[in-house]
Amino acid sequence: MRLNQFISHHSKYSRREADRLIEEGRVNIEKNKADFNTVLEVGQRVFIDGKYLKAQNQDLYTVIVYHKPKGEIVSKKDDRDRRIVYDTLGAKYAHFISVGRLDFASEGLLLLTDSKNVARQLMQSDLEREYILKIKGSVTKEMIEAMEKGLSLQNATLGAHHKSKIKAMDFAPFLKYEVTKEGTNFSRLKVSITEGKNRELRRFFAYFKREVVDLRRVRYGWIELNALPVGKIRFLNKTEYKLLHQFLSKNDKNFYVSKKYI
Repeated sequence: MRLNQFISHHSKYSRREADRLIEEGRVNIEKNKADFNTVLEVGQRVFIDGKYLKAQNQDLYTVIVYHKPKGEIVSKKDDRDRRIVYDTLGAKYAHFISVGRLDFASEGLLLLTDSKNVARQLMQSDLEREYILKIKGSVTKEMIEAMEKGLSLQNATLGAHHKSKIKAMDFAPFLKYEVTKEGTNFSRLKVSITEGKNRELRRFFAYFKREVVDLRRVRYGWIELNALPVGKIRFLNKTEYKLLHQFLSKNDKNFYVSKKYI
């Protein structure tokens, strides 16, 4: 395994940050200096700033549910000095990885984990994501048809972040949708999709000239937000961990199902 990969797997640092540590001479291997071409041998010990970097047990992991409020960025840092989710979560969870994102103006269920493998498999899955939306205006027949049949746009910039480089976007048919309240000024919907791409729902409804004024994710697969207060966290319960183990073992034949939570 390459050195930067080992560091990113077993520490809070990303692979790019690991490269910077190596470049700055802060990484040693058994008292020897390391470089970008270093490939670790089995049993070699790695030190960062003189501290031993212990390999994590990949079979054990923690997943938390965070009720993200509006006005927080799902990122490790923000160049505009806006509040990030880790400001609320604190140093204890600074090494946790978010499973996907919710944009600055959205709230609801955000999963975070200390396992990159778990985060990767959940993000790349087609698990159902359920949202409650409030949009300006009524729900049209064209919107319902697109929710049922899907939509392909070469220009999906409406509703997107101004810095987004994603222009075209394909919207798969919604798994489910329900119009819970319809009015001339505002309408409410509950929708379920499988991807949650970059501002997917905001782009979708913007195409029909409908602004999403409230967006809250309430479920990710079998994990529900329920009555968790805004800005609070909870750990997965025993049943949720068991279902997660089953999901991981099914999707990764090399994944060893730990008995810690069973």
